[in-house]
Amino acid sequence: MSFDQVIKELKSKKYQPIYFLHGDEPYFMDQICDCIEGHILNEGEKAFNQIILYGKDIDSRVVIDEARQFPMMSNLRVIIIKEAQDMKSLTDLLPYLEKPSATSMLVICYKYKKLDKRTKFAKILDEKALVFESKKLYDNQIADWAKRYILEKGYAIDQPACELMSEYIGADLSRLTNEIDKLLLNITAGRQITVDDIREQIGVSKDFDVFEFQKVLAEKNFVKAALIAKYFTQNPSANPTVVVVGSLFNYFNKIYIMKFHASVSDQELSKLMGVNPFFMKEYKKAAGNYSISQLNYIMKTLKKADLNSKGVGSRSSDENAIFKDIIIACMGLSLQK
Repeated sequence: MSFDQVIKELKSKKYQPIYFLHGDEPYFMDQICDCIEGHILNEGEKAFNQIILYGKDIDSRVVIDEARQFPMMSNLRVIIIKEAQDMKSLTDLLPYLEKPSATSMLVICYKYKKLDKRTKFAKILDEKALVFESKKLYDNQIADWAKRYILEKGYAIDQPACELMSEYIGADLSRLTNEIDKLLLNITAGRQITVDDIREQIGVSKDFDVFEFQKVLAEKNFVKAALIAKYFTQNPSANPTVVVVGSLFNYFNKIYIMKFHASVSDQELSKLMGVNPFFMKEYKKAAGNYSISQLNYIMKTLKKADLNSKGVGSRSSDENAIFKDIIIACMGLSLQK
């Protein structure tokens, strides 16, 4: 069952006796849990019938005792186990799962992990519970997901702004939605969100951010690249070297994929690269500036820079040297052709 279907059923008051939420993406689990915690019982019913437990602090006996109790002045009792992945006796809930109470809703939030489907515990859950696997989105899905989120809030955003925001914030959906919510507080309803809004409200500098850096590197604009690198070293908290290097690696890896698969269609390339078709023209232009051997050298340099930025290697404390090596590699100044 999809996330949207789970939320729809909850809002329609179609309840299951057991919900098991697991997977790598905590955001969707948190949203389902918040919906249950906030809307299943009214405020008067919650006092006696809604129990919040934490996996590391409880054992199976506590959970079963709570779930077997009858509700007071309510038709339903709600028991939520948060951080269930830390509960050592989780599988001891098996007897309850086999015969759950008809007047209780047991919600198990098993974060950052997937349930081993080969176990008896998992098989009983499949029979008796609503099992929801919360999967991380792929990088090429983030922008479209953010756009839908914004549209559902009653606002509009143009594609370049959406791509910039998703690239800058990344795949952390909790952080992404938090930044979007803060952004919308400062946007007039009915006006389309633009790149300038993202730069101003979320703090992406127009002239000295990692996106501009990767652009000028691909254009082989030595002077502008050197200026941005200097800005990064002077503002390390706003532009951590390890983050900048990681972004550059992802960027040049996409250029490498485009160059390596030059014979396939743009549509197929877009899927392979994880890039919205809107930006294919930019990547094609960048790919035209490099050969496969040059890109191999750049990727090798970026891998070394990543290690240095994490404290591994002789240049670990010299951010200027790290950026100098990257610029030289991208300009093709030290490559033997």
